[in-house]
Amino acid sequence: TTMSLTFESVRTILLQVIAIFLVIVLHEVAHGYVAHRLGDPTAKQQGRLTLNPLAHIDPVGTILVPLALIILGLPAFGWARPVPVNPRYFRNPLRGMMIVALAGPMTNFVLAGLGIGIVRLLVNNVPLPLLIESTAAALVVQSILLFAVMFAVYNVVIGIYNLIPVPPLDGSRVLLYFLPPRAKEFWIGLERYGLILIVLVFLLIGRVSPLGSALNTLINWMLTPA
Repeated sequence: TTMSLTFESVRTILLQVIAIFLVIVLHEVAHGYVAHRLGDPTAKQQGRLTLNPLAHIDPVGTILVPLALIILGLPAFGWARPVPVNPRYFRNPLRGMMIVALAGPMTNFVLAGLGIGIVRLLVNNVPLPLLIESTAAALVVQSILLFAVMFAVYNVVIGIYNLIPVPPLDGSRVLLYFLPPRAKEFWIGLERYGLILIVLVFLLIGRVSPLGSALNTLINWMLTPA
């Protein structure tokens, strides 16, 4: 019916927004937390070591872009307001920035594992009727399952995307650490073109990436009972 179709689409959009919101906020908090552990108090002083989403919202990246992509039926993507990091507080600034950069994607992969674990637990232990009925209890279970799948997939996507070595993505900070001095200068100079580079990479990945089929394989595996 039209009503159930509307409920389905509203529920899906709502769960997608919450999932991607959580994924990108936790990614940023991980950067700030690790920077704090390495001696940089900047994120803590600016109130960014919190899970309060209001502290991390970027009106465009956290709300408009993901919502527009979801409504258009495209893969959801977004970003939070970057957590401020001051490398001058680190004993070895380049090494410190590399560790802080890796903290975001590594956190995403750990959270993806958590999401996968929840999906597998439900698929293998919940009676089949609860996964297909329309009762209140079944709808709750289905919503948790759907959310866990989205949470796992978005964490994988955001984690992999951020490891791409293009400024200002996290992978760029990792690569910078290993570059020879002259190449480091050139690489730092690319930062100003960051937004253009990210758009180009995003378009290129959309055309040539095997990520889509890999994600479908992951989803199928998650949802297939052992």
